Amino acid sequence: MPGNGLWRTKSIEQSIADTDEPDTRLRKDLTAWDLTVFGVAVVIGAGIFTLTASTAGNLAGPSVSLAFVLAAVACALAALCYAEFASTVPVAGSAYTFSYATFGEFAAWIIGWDLVLEFAVGAAAVAKGWSVYLQTVLEHIGVTVKTTTPVAGIDVDWGSLLLVAVLTALLALGTKLSSRVSTVITAVKVAVVLLVVVLGVKYVNTANYSPYIPPAQSGGGTATGLEQSLFSLVTGFEGSTYGVLGLLAAASLVFFAFIGFDVVATTAEETRDPQRAVPRGILGSLAIVTVLYVAVSLVITGMLPYEELRTRPDGTRATLATAFSANGVDWAATVISVGALAGLTTVVMVLMLGQSRVLFAMSRDGLLPRGLARTGSRGTPVRITALIGVLVAFAAGFFPAGKLEEMVNVGTLFAFILVSAGVLVLRRTRPDLPRGFRVPLVPLVPVLAILACLWLMLNLTALTWVRFLVWMVLGVVVYFAYSRRHSVLARRGTSAVPVVKPDEIP
Repeated sequence: MPGNGLWRTKSIEQSIADTDEPDTRLRKDLTAWDLTVFGVAVVIGAGIFTLTASTAGNLAGPSVSLAFVLAAVACALAALCYAEFASTVPVAGSAYTFSYATFGEFAAWIIGWDLVLEFAVGAAAVAKGWSVYLQTVLEHIGVTVKTTTPVAGIDVDWGSLLLVAVLTALLALGTKLSSRVSTVITAVKVAVVLLVVVLGVKYVNTANYSPYIPPAQSGGGTATGLEQSLFSLVTGFEGSTYGVLGLLAAASLVFFAFIGFDVVATTAEETRDPQRAVPRGILGSLAIVTVLYVAVSLVITGMLPYEELRTRPDGTRATLATAFSANGVDWAATVISVGALAGLTTVVMVLMLGQSRVLFAMSRDGLLPRGLARTGSRGTPVRITALIGVLVAFAAGFFPAGKLEEMVNVGTLFAFILVSAGVLVLRRTRPDLPRGFRVPLVPLVPVLAILACLWLMLNLTALTWVRFLVWMVLGVVVYFAYSRRHSVLARRGTSAVPVVKPDEIP
């Protein structure tokens, strides 16, 4: 039943009916393959070239490969819940739309506001990383140029500005075109990853895998105050390096290498057969990247003893290039840099795509200005895409990334929790709905997903939690100042499905 005020819900039927509004209709162009490419494109970034080595050296040793498996299992629990929701409610907006149908308008607004942390802030942070790799690649080919230039006393990152401008234009031209470009670039970076694996196998020494889980060393946590994890702050537990606890800590860290698969759910409305294609895209992309991550982690820990992968006293972190250079394969650094550059390109593009679809759904519901939801002749929300391009370019071009990466993590995990809980709610309130995919072992799987995400959130720093709460408070202010009064659902008064007149159908 629809509620009143803050807790009014938007029925599934209403959400689906709204997708046929002539002025805000998205073109259905995507297939299961397109969605799988988007998932792989956004998950495989620079992390596969850097995170694997440093996590092995600092926390898990050779067992970092098992850490990736554990993280993938935790991620798969949430992925199953996303797959059920997206096949049941094939509407743009992902966790925002799902929350509107289960927890009500206020919770939906909060999760939509929260997703800005995952998509827009994430895109800005990754764009800055892309600029750094661009400078490195240019140096490898003999071109020495800085991608950051001081202008009027302000450091302007022109590399990230260039990337965001090109990707914004590409996304405005159409989702299918974006998918084709993403497919090409993703093929390049996957080829680089496979080359690294095949080449690295030649230098693997199986003796480096022993001990697989190194003996624990106490005192793994050195951060104090708000810089330490919330779990450490509350319990006083310092953690450990290596051992079983080090393995679990590594799993918490590498979990974030999988963040982004949920962007597949934001494109459900543009998919030809969402009931089948969206679950396949989500689970298929997760399976592919898990295999690649585990393969890379096995190669990197076999090429060098894990002690040589520790972060140096000057703060220099080990990467895949570290292992290849130690084995005399210096040219691999160039290949890895090119792979990272390609990887980051598609990450930024797909994050911007996901953000545009979330804001599109919020605008169509009136929680943001309705005019932003208008789609162009190509069936894409051009106005929102341009707005996001400007915001991401401004953040990436003029501000340091700093601690924003952890803001991305906390926002994502919060969304995962609501979606997993939403499956439980919708199974009870609407058991009659046709579901293209059903989560097995309900309520066990959703409950495990919630517990896994809560554990990972507790491992984020207390300062990240403070920033997250400040961002949420700002969102509450915006909701009461604008969104609550302009809500389309509030103006209708009920969740009845609107009738589309014959002359309104194009």
